[in-house]
Amino acid sequence: AVPGALLPVDADDGAVPSPLLRQDEQLELLERLDFVVRNIVELRKEVEELRNSLQHLAAEIVGEVRTHLEETQRVTRRRKFPFSRDRSDSTSSSSIYFTASSGNANTDDGESEGGYTTANAESDYDRESERESEEGEDEVSCETVRTVRRDSLDLVPEDESPLVLDSSLEEGLGQLLEQADRLHSGDEQDKREGFQLLLNNKLAYAGQREFLWRLARAHSDMWELTEDADERRSYATGGKEELELALQKWDQSAECHQWFAILCGQMSEYESIPKRIQAGYVFKEHIDKAIALKPQDPQLYYLLGRWCYQVAHLGWLEKRTVSALFEAPPTATVQDALQNFLRVEELSPGFSKAGRVYIAKCYRDLGNASAAVLWMDLASELPGNTKEDAESERELEDMRSV
Repeated sequence: AVPGALLPVDADDGAVPSPLLRQDEQLELLERLDFVVRNIVELRKEVEELRNSLQHLAAEIVGEVRTHLEETQRVTRRRKFPFSRDRSDSTSSSSIYFTASSGNANTDDGESEGGYTTANAESDYDRESERESEEGEDEVSCETVRTVRRDSLDLVPEDESPLVLDSSLEEGLGQLLEQADRLHSGDEQDKREGFQLLLNNKLAYAGQREFLWRLARAHSDMWELTEDADERRSYATGGKEELELALQKWDQSAECHQWFAILCGQMSEYESIPKRIQAGYVFKEHIDKAIALKPQDPQLYYLLGRWCYQVAHLGWLEKRTVSALFEAPPTATVQDALQNFLRVEELSPGFSKAGRVYIAKCYRDLGNASAAVLWMDLASELPGNTKEDAESERELEDMRSV
């Protein structure tokens, strides 16, 4: 359909028809039409990108389901048809892990090595598992280590208490955890040393909850210290795998949920939009669980505030992707983020420079310029000790220049 303004007027014989719009009005109309065409082209590109992302996501889901089914079938066959071996009445194991973490063997017929009562502590399956760990020591691989740790977690009693350590190992664990916490709070070199320290003691304490979440935290530290994308992904994946096993037995550990959420967020940094959105759902789920278990921890509210702020500022394409993939998209507002950041200050005034910068950004987005300036000044008062603080200082400078 041609706009009526562009149709020639009625003219007598010999008259030259002329448009109803002046030349400048025609130019303005053409510019608007050009703007609409450009937007349509951009929209087509975004739709194509969304279509490709959905196809990629579908292929990944099919692959993950197939891998999970194959792994489940392998585990089922391995447990259903164990290799025939001579039975042994020994309750101890020569496995490196069990020797270090189980302590003195318990020969009471009514108790297992972990110290809890069972109907038949010396089942054939337990003996077969121990003998398999003995034969596998000569060929230790990453999968073997994970399998051994999974078997050890299966021995944890239902009350979720850690495996029983003898007095010397328990004392050593306490000193190790104190040293790991101190190194985690230090500079870059301290964090690298802490990561290596925990790795060196992994076989001895991999069945202990307090050790596992600190090891995962150390993986997160290394992620922050590394610039290479592949190394970052490797550190985040390793830490997440540690906690996947731990959460099967210690679902009531706030620290396990907290660092699992953080590592999921770190893993998603280099992923596609659908994967980042899925990681966001997992992040929120585990942060909510951690807050329910530890409601006075300011770090958890800071993390939740950042999640709310990011959701409130999702781009058009990300919002469309969320709507296409999920029946109930995540919702959060800048006001939600502000309440969480203010909760951090309530629990621990001056908790972090980054937290105060986020409060200033929230007030700025809500149109409260005076409150934003106040919190920018409060943020400037805090020292910058971390990489995140340095980034926050740059944000402050940008905000002041506007």
